[in-house]
Amino acid sequence: MVTATFRFHEELNDFLAPARRGREFACACARAATTKHMIEALGVPHTEVELVLVNGESAGFDRVLRDGDRVAVYPTLAALDGTPLPREHAPPPRPPRFIADAHLGGVAHFLRLCGFDTLFDAHFQDAEIERLAARDGRIVLTRDRELLKRRTITHGCYVHALKPEQQVREIVRRLDLARSVRPFTRCLCCNTPTRAADKEEVAQRLPPSVRAQHTRFTACDGCGRVFWEGSHWRRMRALVDAVLAESAA
Repeated sequence: MVTATFRFHEELNDFLAPARRGREFACACARAATTKHMIEALGVPHTEVELVLVNGESAGFDRVLRDGDRVAVYPTLAALDGTPLPREHAPPPRPPRFIADAHLGGVAHFLRLCGFDTLFDAHFQDAEIERLAARDGRIVLTRDRELLKRRTITHGCYVHALKPEQQVREIVRRLDLARSVRPFTRCLCCNTPTRAADKEEVAQRLPPSVRAQHTRFTACDGCGRVFWEGSHWRRMRALVDAVLAESAA
């Protein structure tokens, strides 16, 4: 019988049974179990893990556990003592691209508002999310830990918050998105990049009151929608500004 001792750090404890949070605990391991197998068996998706130490030394997910091993598991960190750390995952592409599951439509809408390439469809199945994430190098956003345990998903973010506004703030802070925000450069409806459009070009698609009051427009060549700086635009701008201000505090 192989028994190893585990200690999970910081927010990774949220995935554990209450009795195992914030402390070391011993656990029997399956024959030839790897660190990845045991970390996920204990409830933590591999995408949430940035560093694994076995007996004080960096170890990969494929490290086979031996009797008496002491395993420390860390989430995303800059460093433990000011020096660079080895990473279990390669960094995601910059600017980041996302795919959100069916329960995070509000988050997807906000990320598009901020200019981030974000796929969302309420009918996406897990297998389709996995395929698109692997194809495009996308970060999977979800509250389903089992989805993040799928083998080919290398970059993911388990969203802990329950309300959309809190979820947005969590993702911007955790993924350090503030410096990459480019508001109103992507269609909120179909995710296509938008472009500046002359009033004459889009005049026939505008309500009469908008034609009379506005002069600046952006257009989406994907779905044909036209956007202007009305009251809805101002509310969205205020939301973006509030989230960015909070992330900089």
